[in-house]
Amino acid sequence: MSGFEVDLTNCDREPIHILGSVQPFGFLLAVNSDWVVVHASTTSLRYLGLSPEDLLGRPLTQVMSGHAIHNIRGRLQIMRGADAVERMFGQPLVDGGEDFDLALHYSGRLLIVEGEPSRADALIEAASAVRSMTTRIAARPTFEEFCHEAARQVRALTEFDRVMVYRFSHDGAGEVIAESVRPGIGSFLGQRYPAQDIPVQARALYERNWLRIIADVDAEVSPIIPEVSPSGEPVDLSMSMLRAVSPIHIEYLRNMGVAASLSISILRDGKLWGLFACHHYAPKHISYERRTAAELFGQLFSLTLESREREIETRRMAEARNLHDRMMNAVVKSNAGADSLSPYLDDLCRLVHCDGLALWLEGRLTLRDSTPDASDVHTLIRVLRDKDTHSVFATNEIAALLPSAAAWTGKAAGMMAVPLSRAPRDYLIFFRKEEAQAVVWAGKPAKLVQVGPLGDRLTPRKSFEAWEETVRGQSRPWTTTERSLAESMRASLLEIVFRLTDLADEERQRANQRQELLIAELNHRVRNILGLIRGLISQSRSGVDTVEAFAEVVGGRVQALARAHDQITRHQWGPGALSDLITAEAEAYLSNKAERVKLNGAPIALAPDAFSILSLVIHELMTNSAKYGALCDQRGQVSIDWVRDAKGDLIIDWREKDGPLVIPPTRRGFGSTIIEHSIPHDLDGEVELDYRPEGFQARIRIPGRYVSTEGVTAAVNQPRRADTPVRAPETMLVLEDNMIIALDLEDMLTRLGVKQITVASSVGQAMDALAEGLPPFAILDVNLGQETSFPVAEALQDAGVPFAFGTGFGDSAAFPERFKDVPVLQKPYSAESVRALF
Repeated sequence: MSGFEVDLTNCDREPIHILGSVQPFGFLLAVNSDWVVVHASTTSLRYLGLSPEDLLGRPLTQVMSGHAIHNIRGRLQIMRGADAVERMFGQPLVDGGEDFDLALHYSGRLLIVEGEPSRADALIEAASAVRSMTTRIAARPTFEEFCHEAARQVRALTEFDRVMVYRFSHDGAGEVIAESVRPGIGSFLGQRYPAQDIPVQARALYERNWLRIIADVDAEVSPIIPEVSPSGEPVDLSMSMLRAVSPIHIEYLRNMGVAASLSISILRDGKLWGLFACHHYAPKHISYERRTAAELFGQLFSLTLESREREIETRRMAEARNLHDRMMNAVVKSNAGADSLSPYLDDLCRLVHCDGLALWLEGRLTLRDSTPDASDVHTLIRVLRDKDTHSVFATNEIAALLPSAAAWTGKAAGMMAVPLSRAPRDYLIFFRKEEAQAVVWAGKPAKLVQVGPLGDRLTPRKSFEAWEETVRGQSRPWTTTERSLAESMRASLLEIVFRLTDLADEERQRANQRQELLIAELNHRVRNILGLIRGLISQSRSGVDTVEAFAEVVGGRVQALARAHDQITRHQWGPGALSDLITAEAEAYLSNKAERVKLNGAPIALAPDAFSILSLVIHELMTNSAKYGALCDQRGQVSIDWVRDAKGDLIIDWREKDGPLVIPPTRRGFGSTIIEHSIPHDLDGEVELDYRPEGFQARIRIPGRYVSTEGVTAAVNQPRRADTPVRAPETMLVLEDNMIIALDLEDMLTRLGVKQITVASSVGQAMDALAEGLPPFAILDVNLGQETSFPVAEALQDAGVPFAFGTGFGDSAAFPERFKDVPVLQKPYSAESVRALF
């Protein structure tokens, strides 16, 4: 094979996490669950005065002082989460002995204790240093300045000769996008490194372990004794700070002339975005405290980077939503069919930064700007249909999918295809032209094979001189943000396409399209709900001093939305009665004070949008009145009157009297923001507040387009119990397939006095629990995914055990006739609704 170059990936299978040795600047002990040493590095003799043979089989209490053991146990007590590492600085291991910096983590069932001598370090306290560094990078306005300043700060902290910000591209290759370097040693800025330079298993370790130091590439490693456990398992060193280095990587660094290195991970959404790669051209070891500061900075840099990128994504998503609204209005108002989308094709191009697009819809092809010829587009659509793509498909090299596309890369080299229907397959395809790139590699990007006594051996390249390659036939890659935008547009365009498509003669096809539309609409609504809940949680932080108060405020607001949603769905997402809204909120929040809220007005119904918004406003008004206004004592009353004015707008007057003296607030919290701004912002209505000393008053105007009077029926509400002590059963059965909901319900029941709660997630588990003994009461979630709880309900009913159903389907849930009188708990559960069962 002499002179024959082979491109291999066998280094991807090198077990770099179980090399069986550590670097010599510290020691490693592995302790079993009995705190007996079962593995030790040979450096233990140097640092602890005990050889591995002396340590093996010895309790750790005979190796370290009681004070050291106590501190280690205390650190382990606060350790949380997978891959957690606890640090201890300046800890003497024996009385009067040398101070060590320790790292503690679990590797399977073994506790790994690593230590290195503490070094006097002029570095100020880590948090203060990192705070200063983070402030400096945050002040940099552009992405390039942000990364360059980060490299400069890391170099100042670590004192390495070279610090690079190394970003991974879509194909796994890396590029140096920022650099801070000691003068006179050259620059790597702009150079690229092939994906195989950092193999797959190394990237996985970078995602788990934020920092990796190699203090001296020529240092002799310290073996771990014994190499494997009695069961034949080596020690997993994935989270080790001392883990030895792959021989291939050592050779790679030597070929670069690097004597020491430090890597700090940069993560985005938990995935490896890049690295701070630090090189030094002489052996270099920095203290564990300084490395910890560098790791913390890497984590904060990752969060700041993610925040900046999300701001850009949010702006572009807002543009997409705006475009969706304009297209929907055009389709609704126009009878032009697919042609009604034509005026917006340029806007679609600008949104994803493409050079042209093709729209295949209703058997018609529309081309805009730089695209392949129509015949080539038809061929491409057939290829996409053969791939049976059900989501957005993007590539920056069409020729890899369709070889004939190499002939028209000048028009379109990359594409992003957005499927618009299921059958026949319609597509919106965005195109980008070829962008020939002169890529500068750090050495020729290939790994070579050498023939030796033991056969073929993979070796890293020996030259890292700039090697330029011209890449043709590819477009600029599609970013993650652009793919997300395309997915968002797909949901919007699906809705538009379904409005334009008439498939009445194909019932099955029409059902499939409805299903796809419902899925897209459900995704859209869930995202909106999650966004609203996130906003409520974020904005509710101010004005509360304890976790319990925060939970009460957020829980009340979420329950207000849930009650409004339940009343709307009771009428099949139609208008809901205003009196129902106010009564439900008063009874849910005020309990026996609800009778002091007087309602006066003709039957009025509100559209779902207005109903949900007003529910939050009424909730905040009730809350404020119960805390500070007329309902906070035993005498005050609230009267709520409504009437439609000459324009048809709904006028609601809220008046409080006989309560304590009203003092205007000096601070505006999020609740006040909801009251004052949600109706003007979302409904184009008006809100006037008057803090009169004798009683607070508010006037709300809701535009007439949200108001109706036809067919208004108020719900029949059962009278609430007075606030009397609850006698909950001592034991209960809860059948719920969602763990989080089950835990929340279990907490509520525990607070109500239930002492023993059996939680089952399936019918089988519940039946097993009943076979062991019947509970006094049970709560059964109706829908358990692939089954319902009705078999359990039948067993309980036959045994005479009372129970209640829990459901998120509202009153539309279809129950068998035999269960029509069973109490029903609506999700999300609240303490009040659960208490009402007993």
